[in-house]
Amino acid sequence: MELVSKATRISALALGIAGALACGQAQASAFQLKENSVKAQGRAMAGAASAKGDASVVANNPAVMSTFTEKAVQADVTGIDLSFKFDGGGSAAAGSPLAQPLTGGNGGDAGGLTAVPAASFVLPLNGDFEYLTLGAMISAPFGLKTEYDNGWVGRYQALKSDVEIIDLTLAASLELSDTFSVGLGMIYEHSDVTLSNALDFGTVICQASAALCASPTYGPQQNDGTVSVNGTDNSLGWIVGLNWRPTDKLSLGYSHRSEIDHEVRGSADFTVPANVTPIFAASGRFVDTGAGAKLTTPSVDTLSGTYYATDRFTVMAEVARTDWHSLEEIRITFDNPAQPDSAENYLWKDSWFYSLGGEYKFSDSFTFRAGVARDDSPISLPYRTPRMPDQDRMWYSLGLTWNISEQLELNASYVKIDLADTPEVNIGSSTGARLVGEYDGGADLYGISAQYRF
Repeated sequence: MELVSKATRISALALGIAGALACGQAQASAFQLKENSVKAQGRAMAGAASAKGDASVVANNPAVMSTFTEKAVQADVTGIDLSFKFDGGGSAAAGSPLAQPLTGGNGGDAGGLTAVPAASFVLPLNGDFEYLTLGAMISAPFGLKTEYDNGWVGRYQALKSDVEIIDLTLAASLELSDTFSVGLGMIYEHSDVTLSNALDFGTVICQASAALCASPTYGPQQNDGTVSVNGTDNSLGWIVGLNWRPTDKLSLGYSHRSEIDHEVRGSADFTVPANVTPIFAASGRFVDTGAGAKLTTPSVDTLSGTYYATDRFTVMAEVARTDWHSLEEIRITFDNPAQPDSAENYLWKDSWFYSLGGEYKFSDSFTFRAGVARDDSPISLPYRTPRMPDQDRMWYSLGLTWNISEQLELNASYVKIDLADTPEVNIGSSTGARLVGEYDGGADLYGISAQYRF
């Protein structure tokens, strides 16, 4: 039936999962999160892979663990206050005789306050193993959380998007000489994805059957349903790092974090209006079923430098490249054989992060830091979605360390993230709705951490 053929195009995951996994929080490119060190955030992440005294190097560059002479435990938490407000509209059944303006509000503020925690431990060994340092860290390298009001104008593209990816990194650092060390780590990664959006069954019915559309019962935006998708997976990756300290004043670091492949598995839950259910009953589609998708978190290469200019003043710089080519396609498969695969293609480019920062030690108790960074997005206009309207951004950071004693320090940071340009969206849904508009957004990051050495 033509109606059934039309209906195959409104697969649940096709309407959203690719966009959600491809676009993330506003504090790093796409859905990448850099917030694993409050101390490094205070200088816009400059020196995160080369500076001494920060236990987060377990995940940022394990080779730098060799610079620790004492055991250290560190806990970090960053509150990400994300804001995105939409201004625009669009058309249901766009480009057809049935076209009409999309109804609904602007969705409210799609962001909100989200906490991103991290915890790390560094253990220098003694005796015959004095050149070996071990480390462990829990962190969240990727993630996304946005939610719109029900019934908003862009409901066919996105309602709720929640992507959580959590890493356990176990690492070791070997000091090959007084000036050079290498590090290697294994990453155990857990992914949890929840997505939802509305389905415009009315438009699909009218496009496929003039007789049904002649009835006032059916029509664009009159027969909305919803779909919610959830899936999880666990997988393994690795990280390798180098740290060269040619003089007492200079530390250079390089790290490579591998791609990690996930086979996300879970369920697709459909809500179909009662007057629509009989129309699709014979096809067997749009019923609750198992579903899955392949997701690859990208590799990241980082080059970092720290220069201890004086006993009080230190300057840092960092550049990182994230290889987003791993998200060329998101293909969804369903356990229900009547529900065909759904695929979305993406033309991604590598994204670059550049940062410059510094620290000034006012006294043995207090150190002030600041930094600025440019974070480029890999996503161009045709692939920008309301799940997260990603755009190039600037970081402006401040930070402070209070050394309470020789063993205990507290750190705080504030980061202001401004979008370099206005994010625009011009994207259609597989049920024919096209959303056009722009966003006003940004983020504030508030971080606090403690480190204890013993």
